[in-house]
Amino acid sequence: MSRTDAIAAAEKAGLDLVEISPAASPPVAKIIDWGKYQYQKMKEQQRNRKNAKQSELKQMRLGLKIGQHDLDIKLKKIRSFLSDGDKVRIQIFFRGREMAHQELGYELMNRIIAALEEDAIVEQKPQMAGRNLSITVRSK
Repeated sequence: MSRTDAIAAAEKAGLDLVEISPAASPPVAKIIDWGKYQYQKMKEQQRNRKNAKQSELKQMRLGLKIGQHDLDIKLKKIRSFLSDGDKVRIQIFFRGREMAHQELGYELMNRIIAALEEDAIVEQKPQMAGRNLSITVRSK
């Protein structure tokens, strides 16, 4: 259909002629009610925004003397946070004289990173902040 025929058909129907795909050969156009089309697009965007989940930052705190079973339970919980799409900050806190053995905290953090390497990406390298050693991880 030629351009003038399409415009005449749109005017006859009382609707608008909208070019859908200008790069196609020949260009594709549709006869639609432009106001209704815009309204539907706006409503669809609102629904998409409402259904989109905001990523939260969850936090998991561990002591330096944590047992292996307790560590496994914490790792399981971290994996569930990651599967929900959240980021997780993992903190190891030091009490009293434990600050003299920060290398043990780094070793524990490396064990945690190794255990989570299939499920997570480390966003922030281990760093000390006061009495806490922390990293931030997100899902792959």
